[in-house]
Amino acid sequence: MNIRKIFRRWSALSGAFSLLVCMTNTGFASIGREVNASANNPPGPDRFSVTTIEYTEYTWWMARWGTNELICELKIDHEGLPVSADVFSNCEKKDYQNWLQQKPCHERDAALCKGSYLMLIDSQPAQKEIATKLPPPLVQITLENCDSVYTSSTSICELNPILVLSGIEPLPDYEITRIEGRYEDQSFECSAHCRLQLPTSAEEGSTLQFWAYSSYGDSSSIFNALIRVAPTDIGNPDRSFWYVDVLSSQWAGVPVASCVQAWEALPPIGGPPNWLSTPTQSESLGTDVPYNYLAANLIRSGVVDASSCPHNGLLQESVVASACGLRKAREAVAQWQNQFDSIILSAAQDTGVPASLLKNLFAQESQFWPGVGSKKDVGLGQLTEHGADTTLLWNPPFFNQFCPRIMDSEACANGYLGLDESGQEYARVALIHEVNAICDDCPLGIDLDRANFSISVFAHTLLANCEQAGRLVKNVTGRTAGNAAAYEDLWKFSLVNYHAGPGCLGDALDAAFSEKMELTWENVSSKFSTGCESASKYVNNISK
Repeated sequence: MNIRKIFRRWSALSGAFSLLVCMTNTGFASIGREVNASANNPPGPDRFSVTTIEYTEYTWWMARWGTNELICELKIDHEGLPVSADVFSNCEKKDYQNWLQQKPCHERDAALCKGSYLMLIDSQPAQKEIATKLPPPLVQITLENCDSVYTSSTSICELNPILVLSGIEPLPDYEITRIEGRYEDQSFECSAHCRLQLPTSAEEGSTLQFWAYSSYGDSSSIFNALIRVAPTDIGNPDRSFWYVDVLSSQWAGVPVASCVQAWEALPPIGGPPNWLSTPTQSESLGTDVPYNYLAANLIRSGVVDASSCPHNGLLQESVVASACGLRKAREAVAQWQNQFDSIILSAAQDTGVPASLLKNLFAQESQFWPGVGSKKDVGLGQLTEHGADTTLLWNPPFFNQFCPRIMDSEACANGYLGLDESGQEYARVALIHEVNAICDDCPLGIDLDRANFSISVFAHTLLANCEQAGRLVKNVTGRTAGNAAAYEDLWKFSLVNYHAGPGCLGDALDAAFSEKMELTWENVSSKFSTGCESASKYVNNISK
């Protein structure tokens, strides 16, 4: 039976079900009606630790040249001259502005100097209290009776799916006292470990809000989840199965790409298409494609002996292999293109970027030869300086991890946009260097360790592009990306952003939306302007 027909039939019946069965650690409690959870929202985290520290307090006077008139007194907690921030916090605004604008005094006679000067008056031991924010309570979501599938968050459940909410108290000597929440319009309350039996949801999913109270006296923040439960017989009409998708920052099951959270986009019922899937075993990523460009590089590098072929098995100025060269290189080509599969799978599991998408992208960009495609395109995914800029700007967690490796942590503290122009350029060049596997002293001229490392970088680059693509959709429509476009189409838009840039994607989205067209791939790709047309072929090659 068609999955959508089954879904509609079960959805019609689901109104007969009350919310759930709530099962605590001590037993089962039936919920056939709304539970009297707290009428008001929880207070939220409110926990600090106050530490008393000893320091030396320095007292300075700011006085006026010539008259020695006292302007203000500064008390600071560090050695050396007061800095601008000290003047700002201890003196009046006009005195602070005068301090910033005044010129150094070069007069021999101090009475002729203009402005003010600083003089150390006293220093003495002192104490002050430092408030430290403590980690708040959390709630994690998992599923029971379900087998997770590495295709976004989709799980297949052979028994009634059970959503498990687990309270976590990070502070010793305290504990989670209860969990409360709302599933659509029904409230619930249970202990620190809730097990909620999920009814069939609407096709667009159902909303869940939940939070935890702690014996510390506060609560967690309010967390949100979008949950879809869809029935299916999976080819076996005698047994009931469910597809369950969960989108939440608190999801502790199969990793979900962070951009999917931002999109609020559920995959198609039953999971996404193969090109957006991640298998459980790296062997499932194996391919045997006769890549001409890869074959030519293996011949030129001496891995393959094609000397019996005309022109040593090469055509077009040695860029691609001839038919004879390709036959000679076939086994080596198959081996080479699959050597990265385990690293691709690991990167996919760490980031939530589909493994098949990553592999297809490398095939399209470089045919798995991690050298320099041109002077500006580098590595397995052919990273450019514009691509590096997107990665560092639109993937802040990656920037925060990468930046301290190449420059002072203090310079990294304000993010990529906090760097000056030369700092941003240095970061871009450093990132390109990290994925450039060309190595004159390495076997075959390729540093395979660097190529393996670069796979994770390209996964984070895809996350950055899908974040930017989602923002473009939101800017054009005023809605979240998941409400304006389908899951698969949003990934295709992200590939356009990766290949052709946000200008091409943004213009096409705007053109389609202004004509009141749905933001499907077919509609948006028909609106690519001159110079952007190659994006259609690029995306279709990766997604086929």
